Amino acid sequence: MSEGLYTIPVKRIDGSEGDLSPFAGKVLLIVNTASKCGLTPQYEGLEALYKAKQAQGLEILGFPANNFMGQEPGTDAEIQSFCTLTYDVHFPLFSKISVLGDDRHPLYDLLTGEKPSAEGDGPFREKLKGYGITRDDPSDVLWNFEKFLVGRDGKVAARFAPDIAADDPRLIAAIEAELAKAA
Repeated sequence: MSEGLYTIPVKRIDGSEGDLSPFAGKVLLIVNTASKCGLTPQYEGLEALYKAKQAQGLEILGFPANNFMGQEPGTDAEIQSFCTLTYDVHFPLFSKISVLGDDRHPLYDLLTGEKPSAEGDGPFREKLKGYGITRDDPSDVLWNFEKFLVGRDGKVAARFAPDIAADDPRLIAAIEAELAKAA
């Protein structure tokens, strides 16, 4: 088991300090989220996926980030209220972090380092280029709602482009493959 992932300090959206050790041995889908993005409705699908697969060992971890055109401007309390009232989110949410640039959170250093490219990357990257948005480093998180799948062993098993929704067969197949593996 990769201890590194589980020892990185994180803060829950309620302000409590901790790390990811409570999730050791589970399959994790780590998602950088935003409340004012065209992809924000993905919260609904992520919550449905969480309800469907949590009993099998899946945890979805939401990390709000304001790195992309200011699409997550709120405080942690405002983000939590939005997610609860608008999408009835029950999966764990964490305090807002940076997933890009010089102040990138150590969690995202680890995730992008282990899996520098995303499945399904291309169409959304091209769409962003049409708006004049490019990334110099192809391993950087492209946009809100990029998804990292972490196996029970604590290693990044897969990474999915932002526009790959929670019900996408590629994502579901990867999650089910990881859930089928023993801890």
